[in-house]
Amino acid sequence: MMTTSKAKAKLLPFDAARYLTDEDAIAEYMTAVLETEDTDLLLLALSDIARAKGMAQVAKDAGLGRESLYKALAPGAKPRLDTILKVARALGVRFSAHPA
Repeated sequence: MMTTSKAKAKLLPFDAARYLTDEDAIAEYMTAVLETEDTDLLLLALSDIARAKGMAQVAKDAGLGRESLYKALAPGAKPRLDTILKVARALGVRFSAHPA
């Protein structure tokens, strides 16, 4: 009788921050997220990019405390527009408008 053992594959949770390695990848990611018009997804994307670049440095560049940055980008948060713009600027991201 032949027996085989199947080892369970251990999958890591997907983390977009691992793939945001250059400005082009970040720009494509943000463009795709903005097209969804989902504010929670926007916060998640900004958080992913901030983690990829280093939360402490992004918080410093945005003029925020690290904890304030985490809170502003948490799921369900309702940050002010000026906070979003400060974070985007610190991330090197610029929003633009196009005709719908």
